[in-house]
Amino acid sequence: MGTTVFERRLPSASVIERALEDSVHAVFWLDDVERTAYPALSGEVRADLAIVGGGYAGLWTAIRAKERDPQRSVVLLEANRVGWAASGRNGGFCEASLTHGEENGRNRWPEELGELERLGLENLDGIEETVARYGMDVDWERTGQLSVAVEPHQVAWMAGDGFLDEAAVQAEVRSPTYLAGSWDREGCAMVHPAKLAFELARVAAELGVRIFERTRVTGLRGKGVQTVIAEHGSVVADQVVLATNVFPSLLKRNRLMTVPVYDYALMTEPLTAEQYDDIGWKNRQGLADSANQFHYYRLSADNRILFGGYDAVYHFGGKVREEYEDRPETFRRLASHFFTTFPQLEGLRFTHRWAGAIDSCSRFCAFFGTARGGRVAYATGFTGLGVGATRFAADVMLDELAGLETERTRLEMVRTKPIPFPPEPAASIGVNLVRAAMNQADHNQGRRNLFLKALDAVGMGFDS
Repeated sequence: MGTTVFERRLPSASVIERALEDSVHAVFWLDDVERTAYPALSGEVRADLAIVGGGYAGLWTAIRAKERDPQRSVVLLEANRVGWAASGRNGGFCEASLTHGEENGRNRWPEELGELERLGLENLDGIEETVARYGMDVDWERTGQLSVAVEPHQVAWMAGDGFLDEAAVQAEVRSPTYLAGSWDREGCAMVHPAKLAFELARVAAELGVRIFERTRVTGLRGKGVQTVIAEHGSVVADQVVLATNVFPSLLKRNRLMTVPVYDYALMTEPLTAEQYDDIGWKNRQGLADSANQFHYYRLSADNRILFGGYDAVYHFGGKVREEYEDRPETFRRLASHFFTTFPQLEGLRFTHRWAGAIDSCSRFCAFFGTARGGRVAYATGFTGLGVGATRFAADVMLDELAGLETERTRLEMVRTKPIPFPPEPAASIGVNLVRAAMNQADHNQGRRNLFLKALDAVGMGFDS
C-alpha cells in the first residue's frame, strides 16, 4: 500500500505537541458568542404546529411556517440549548448542494440533477436574502469553496468549470501540498455556525414562535391530533415536525436509517499579519481536499483557521455520548496534517479542540417523510450538509404537512428513502470495513476495491 502526502511530509512530534498543549476541549463557536436563554416547558400548551429539535432544521421550519402563515401558533422544543449540537459546532460551510455533491447526485438521480442543482442554488440565495432581510449577524461571506488536489491522481478530478492548475491554486492559497484545484465561486458561503443558530432563534421568537429549552421530549402519541410528551409538560398540536437529526427518532421506523458519526475539529489562534501573508488566502474561500478521508478548513472572521475532518468515527451501539468527543489521537492527527498543509505556520497554536456527531445515512443526503396520517413530518440524514440543506428540508416538510404537490415534493430524491443500516453488531462491522476500504483507496491512488464497488452498485455507503 502506498503513502499519502500527510505521511510523506510529517512534521515533528514536538511541533504537534506544542501546538496542542494549551488548547481547551470546548467548541470555539459556542465560546465566541452570547446566547439568549429560553424557558423550559412546564404544563400543557396548545399549538397548531409543534417542532421537536432546536437546531437548524427545527429553527428554519419554525421561521418558514410563520412566514407562510403569521397566525399559525408554533412551539419549538429543545432538549438542551438551541444550537448546542451539530448546528453550533460544524465548520460553517453553507453549501448549495442538496445531494452531497454533484457526483453523488448524478449517480443517484441523474434525470433530475439539473433541477436539484437549481433548487439548491435558489435555496442558498434564499438563505442569503433571509440573513439580509432580518439583519442577522452571522459573519456571512459568500466566497465559494475551493477543492484541492494533494495527490497526483486527484488532479484529473479537478477538471471542469473552475479548474485551477498548480500555479493558479498556489496563487489563491499557498500550500506545498496543492497540485491543482477547482473553485466553485457561487455554491458555498462561510458562516459562523453558532451565530446562525442563535439568530434563527431570535428571528423565530420575534415572529411569535414559542421556544422552550431544556425540554427533553420522551414520546409522541395520538392518531389524530398529536400530543408531544416532555419530561415536565406536553404540547397538544395539530401537526408535528421531527427535527432531531442525529438523535434517536421518535418514530421507530427511522431508527436504523441513520448512524451517528463523530467528526473532529481544531481552531487556531488568530493569524498575525505576517502569517496571513505567508499563506495568501485573500479570497477567503472554504477549502477541502479530495480524498475519501478529507479535511475541510476555513478562516473565521478574526482570521483563525478551523481545520477539521479526516477521521469519521462510529462507536458500537450508535449512541451519542459526550465521552466520544475528546479523542487525543485524532486531534494529534489533525494537527499533524495541518502543519503538513501549512508548514510555514509552524509555531501557531490551537486554542480549541472539539467534536460532534453527524447524522449519516447511506445515501449521504437528507431523506424525508410523513407519519400518523400525514400529521407528522420529518427530515434527517443530512450527512454533514445540513447548514444549507435544512432550509430546503423545512420547506419540504411544510409542503407535505399542507398536502401540497410542489416541485420539491415531486422530486424522486424527496419521495425515496435510503437503505437502512443493519442492527448491531453488523452495523459496527460494516462501518469499520467501509472505513478500512476507504483508507485503502486513499493509499492506492483512489482505486476502490470490490467491496466499495459493490456498495456503490446497490446505493449503500457511509460518509461524514
